[in-house]
Amino acid sequence: MKKVDHIGIAVHSIEDVLPFYTETLPFTCLHIEEVDSEKIRVAFIDAGNVKIELLEPLNESSTITKFLEKRGQGIHHIAFGVEDIESRMKELKEKGIKMIQEQPKLGAGGAQVAFLHPKSGHGVLYELCEKKKER
Repeated sequence: MKKVDHIGIAVHSIEDVLPFYTETLPFTCLHIEEVDSEKIRVAFIDAGNVKIELLEPLNESSTITKFLEKRGQGIHHIAFGVEDIESRMKELKEKGIKMIQEQPKLGAGGAQVAFLHPKSGHGVLYELCEKKKER
């Protein structure tokens, strides 16, 4: 694990909450994009030493919709930046950690991501995030 890469926060509407982050706090919104595979829209906010990722569901089948229905708006996950995500997943599995998926998948910004099951994370959803190398 290199560092905490970002903190994911589930929201009903990025448009409604973004002014809190960009005007009240005030942080900078880096970019907004849709992640079709997850049926979400995300906004990345530069909060200094860590990024905040706002997660808005695009439809009812999104896992974020289900999260919001159960828990309401709030912290969804904490993401750790890693190198060689597949090796890191293998190491964690060997230590008895249950992963939500067996292989990394494409996430926001083109990153490869994988989630540890919250039962293995003592009730916290953790994400492994391997970003494309900058050239």
